[in-house]
This record gives sequence, C-alpha cells and structure tokens, in this order.
Amino acid sequence: MLKSIEKLEYVLEMKAITKAFPGVLALDKVNLKVRGGSVHVLCGENGAGKSTLMKVLSGEYEIDEGEIFFKGERLENKDARSALNAGIAMIHQELSPVLEMTIAENIFLDREPTYSETSFLGKRFINFKVLYKQTQELLDTLGLKYDPHMKMKELSVAGMQLIEITKAISRQAELIIMDEPTSALTDTEVDMLFEQIGYLKKKGVAIIYITHKMDEIFKIADDITIIRDGQYIDSNKASEYDHNKLVSLMVGRTISNIFPKEEAEIGEIVLEVKNLTREGVFKDISFNVRRGEILGISGLVGAGRTEVVRAIFGLDPIDSGEIYLNGKLVKITKTEDAIKNGIAMISEDRKDEGLILCRSVLENISLANLRKFAPGLLIKGNEEKTEAQRMIEMLQVKVPTMFTKASSLSGGNQQKVVIAKWLLGELNVLMLDEPTRGIDVGSKSEIHKLMSKFTKSGLAVIMISSELPEILGMSDRVVIMQEGRIKGELRREEFTQEKIMTLATGGKLNE
Repeated sequence: MLKSIEKLEYVLEMKAITKAFPGVLALDKVNLKVRGGSVHVLCGENGAGKSTLMKVLSGEYEIDEGEIFFKGERLENKDARSALNAGIAMIHQELSPVLEMTIAENIFLDREPTYSETSFLGKRFINFKVLYKQTQELLDTLGLKYDPHMKMKELSVAGMQLIEITKAISRQAELIIMDEPTSALTDTEVDMLFEQIGYLKKKGVAIIYITHKMDEIFKIADDITIIRDGQYIDSNKASEYDHNKLVSLMVGRTISNIFPKEEAEIGEIVLEVKNLTREGVFKDISFNVRRGEILGISGLVGAGRTEVVRAIFGLDPIDSGEIYLNGKLVKITKTEDAIKNGIAMISEDRKDEGLILCRSVLENISLANLRKFAPGLLIKGNEEKTEAQRMIEMLQVKVPTMFTKASSLSGGNQQKVVIAKWLLGELNVLMLDEPTRGIDVGSKSEIHKLMSKFTKSGLAVIMISSELPEILGMSDRVVIMQEGRIKGELRREEFTQEKIMTLATGGKLNE
C-alpha cells in the first residue's frame, strides 16, 4: 500500500515551523520527524502548541515560516483538502459526525460513488449499491462488526472514533493524526482503538498521537516529541524516557507529587443522601461527606456516578430519597435550589456545560453570582472586576486579562475559571466530576493542590474520577458504584486499586 515511502527514514519532516497570532507566538521554530509505520506521540502541556502544529500539518492553518516535507517532497498545505489529497488525515478530539446519516454516508461524505464520472446526469446521482458495498469491504478489512446502514447516532463514542479511522483509511491516508482519541472511552473501547492502530502500523501508516494519559503514552508510543511554550524541546524513542523524565521535559520543572494530598481536619457531616433513587438509572444511593473531606466516587463508565451528582445538584429529577444539608432535610428540584444551599457542581464537560466560551473570563467568573453584583437593574462593574481579579490571582489563572475570551485558555486554566465562579458564592459542598480530564500533568497537580486547599478551609468535596491513581491519591474515603448501586465504601487506609476494581466490576472482597 505504501511502497512509495518504504525507503524513507521519515515519512514526515516539519522543519522550523513558526506560527504567530495577534499578540501570541504560538510556534517558534518547531521540528517534528515521523517514521512510517510508527506511533509518534506528541507531548506537551495544554497551550504548548500541539494542536496548532497539527492544524498547520492538516492544512487548517498556514505557516508563517518553515518547511514541511511529506514522503520526501515539499508539501504546500493551502487548505485541509490539499492535506487530505496528499494523504494526511486528522481525527479531532471533538468528533463531528452527521448523526442522522448512515455509516457509509459519513465515510464517503462529499466523495460518494456515482453512476458515471463522465456524463452530466451520471455524476448527479449516488450509486448507493456501490457505496454500501465499498463500506462493507472497508469494515470487513478492519474487522469492525458494524452494518453500513446504521445511523451514526446509534454508535458509541468509541464506534464513532473507529468510523473516523475507517474514513481516513478509505482516503488512502498514509499519516493519521489522532487528538485525544480516548478522552471519553472505556478501557474496553480503548483496547479496540489500540487494536486498529496496530493494524494501521502493520500497513505502514504513520500515526501522530496526542494524549495527556501517561499510561497510554508508554503503552502505544514508538517515538516521542516534546514541545513546551511553542518551542521544540526534545525527541527520541519512547524507550529513552521514563515517567519522571517526560513530565520534567513537558513542564520545564520537576513535579515530585502529582497528588499533593494534604491532611485536613475532618469535621461534621455536611451533606448526606439517603436512599436516592431514579428508576432505571440508580437505586438506594446512600452516603455522606464531611467538612474537610474529599469523598471519591469510583466505578466504571456507566455505573451511574455522574447521574447521582446531577440529581443532587437538581439537574435531573429523583423518584425517591432524601438529601440533608448540615442535618436539615432540603428539597432540591432545580439547580437554583442547590446553589441557594451552597452546593456547586463542576461538570466533566467544561466546554459545553461549565463555560460560555465566547464570553470573557470576567463574565464567566461572575455568571453564577450575578445577583450579588446586580441587586437591581445594573451590574456593579467595579465590584465585579475586583472579585474576578481576586479569583484569578487566588487560583493563579494564566490569562492576559480578565477580558480575554474563555475559548482561548488552555484546558487547565478553563477548569480554574469554572471553579472560580463557584468560589465567589457561599459554598458548603463542591462536587467535581472528572476534575482533571483532558488537562496536562502540570495543571492536574495545580487542580489537586486547590482541592487540598479547599478542604483545609473546611469545604466538603465530592470527586468523581475514572482515573484510579487520582482516586487513590486524593480521596479520604471512596464509595464504589456498579450498575447504579453502591457496592462498597473504603477508607483511605484500606483502599487499593485491586479492591476498588473488584467492587466496580461486581466482585466481592475477601473478608
């Protein structure tokens, strides 16, 4: 398939790539070399320039300086179509399938086989028989058990990822860029994805893979390149790095403890739920969290963890059960009730549910506290700015000014802005759903430090996480859910990864 690149040491060479935006030098003479038939992991913190470099490669951005050589020839990427025609495909973190169309229609969108390539009428009519036949052949080749007639909306996120890979292969892509492809996948789905990546490698396809998950990097990488603050830092075979060395190169400093858990004085029960039930979703959920405590909620994806905290926050209804705050029964039927009682929730999807990306940092921080700043018809602008600046400084949000749009911030700084808007109010309980998903290791450490700071000030914290090291590193207690029920509760001194996984998968602990 790829005989044209077999004799080349590198299928891709990006030399001294420079890209500037107004007021920002996003890439400063960055180099990248990728071997054919290999997985090349591109590492760096959020905001390091990884996505910008890949958008240059995929034709979404024009470069200001530098050269790109693909298969030994200089590449002039004028737009995304020219990159695709050259054999470069990019699978974005935020997938954008046409949900109401079939798998076959999505794979061949805008290049469907027609009845004739020569006659005027023939080019106007899609040959659906050929369309579905070609799609079935592609799926069979990849070992994917999907019906080409299925609509995309019927697939899981993992299924959509695999169809995106199929689309890239159908275009005869010789280099595929994967940006955070496993951010929303279960372990089983990740294994499916890695199996397909292995197939692509055998066919000689090169993969550029972006991820913040350290276990994935060392599991899948053949080569690694690190960039930091828009500059090339280092590149070598994956075997030349260990966890500590890689983290140090990524952040420019040594992070001795990604989970800086500090002991806090654990006080009285702040929040208690009793027999919380939502039929078909979760049943008889009972737990409590104390002042100064981090309560971890663990379990496999689909266990009902997020649904429980959504119900506590008033986003979803409950059929039965009781919620107590500081010993008093409270009724929460909408989010306003939760906020009035000092309960805040930080969603796992900060971009869609936590922020208004097109608005400024100032507006996002003050959003949940407008009644505080606008008791009448007008907003007290000076007071709003003063409080927002206080939050920016306290949480060390890296932002040019408070008037900067939230969309321009890195993932870690976006998460800090989401936290900031709740801290302006009078809080009793802070619920964090996947607080460090999709952010780099340096920002993870900073978020964890903030969590410890909150508990030391007396706040009760509930943390949902699919990352067991995070659960083990930050929780004082952990409750484990499986299929909508609590299967066990463990204290810090007794929980282990094995015990948590045993309960999460429906097993029982040996007494």
